[in-house]
Amino acid sequence: MLSVIRRARKSLGQTFLVLAAAVLSACVPAGGPATGPAQGNGGTVQVALLIPSGSGQSQDELFGQNLENAARLAMADLSGVQIDLRVYRTGGSPAQASALAKQAVDEGAQVILGPFYSEEANAAGVAVANSGVNVLAFSNNAAIAGGNVFVLGQTFDNTARRLASYSVRNGKSKILVVHDRNVAGEVGKTAIERGVSAAGGSVVGVTSYEFSQNGIVQAATGIVNTAKSSGATALFLTADTAGALPLLSQLLVDNGIDRSTTQFIGLTRWDIPPATLALPGVQGGWFAMPDPGLYAQFKSRYQSAYGSQPVPVAGLAYDGIAAIGALARSSKGAPITRDALTQSAGFAGVSGIFRLLPNGTNERGLAVATIRGGQVVVIDGAPRSFAGAGF
Repeated sequence: MLSVIRRARKSLGQTFLVLAAAVLSACVPAGGPATGPAQGNGGTVQVALLIPSGSGQSQDELFGQNLENAARLAMADLSGVQIDLRVYRTGGSPAQASALAKQAVDEGAQVILGPFYSEEANAAGVAVANSGVNVLAFSNNAAIAGGNVFVLGQTFDNTARRLASYSVRNGKSKILVVHDRNVAGEVGKTAIERGVSAAGGSVVGVTSYEFSQNGIVQAATGIVNTAKSSGATALFLTADTAGALPLLSQLLVDNGIDRSTTQFIGLTRWDIPPATLALPGVQGGWFAMPDPGLYAQFKSRYQSAYGSQPVPVAGLAYDGIAAIGALARSSKGAPITRDALTQSAGFAGVSGIFRLLPNGTNERGLAVATIRGGQVVVIDGAPRSFAGAGF
């Protein structure tokens, strides 16, 4: 479910893609280590791209190639700056990621983009912590964020805040949290509770199920009864499409949940894989996603350049290069510092706006979508700037 808590994959026109290299103002936060990364050469910045290729696993090869392709696509869209991209293949190994991160810094890297898995990113960050080089990881695991490690992936906290805010504004302020009884479910539950509190709603109950088919079947009646007795106007589910969601959503309906008064809300993407859209239980549910129009443009560009559709995580590599390139252009080769990375207006990426936070996590401008007749329908568009965006 939470793709980076375990070793699994994640789960974001020409004019906009060029805009993606533009910084959208300036913030602050706390200084970094005493030593600093290498100085660039004018408008050139050396970037180490750490990808999971080399493990012998076909999925690692696929993700690695997609990440490298997207990074090079972003480089082609930059102007006024040159990216010296050095690619390092970690094989998905934390030990290898640690060694390669050190090697990259020794070879002059000013910033590290990647690695892919959270364990790798943590190891790489520790390895170069005293160098002043920042690590922009392809992860959504907030547990590894902080210090010199930033996560680029869409976090549970970000998603929960966006959906809870929309829910409360639309009269669904009494939330029953329904979560998997595992590590990812617990993380998701906590994120939902924080999001509902920040939005001014109320968590009227928390219920869970054993993460197994039998556990879901046994828990369904009790979840429905709790929803009715608590007066919940929405069920906020941590379940994902690869896990409990298909069975759970249907069993809740079969056991008598009133969909006319009780809104289903999903912490994860309900549109991937596309076959999920046909499931009866997810119809009318709300979930958050990157700006679909912008991401469609990126997919089209990628298809034209490489002859295949990108995996969703590829957009993170594009975003990382876009942000690095924008900062390098404005700093004329000066080191990529924490203060620069965490400037408050953020950046424009292929999935919409995003900004890195001093604690190493991020905020992304997300759209709220629903499923109607097996189709994704955006019901609240993604913001185009962080000013007044509800963050």
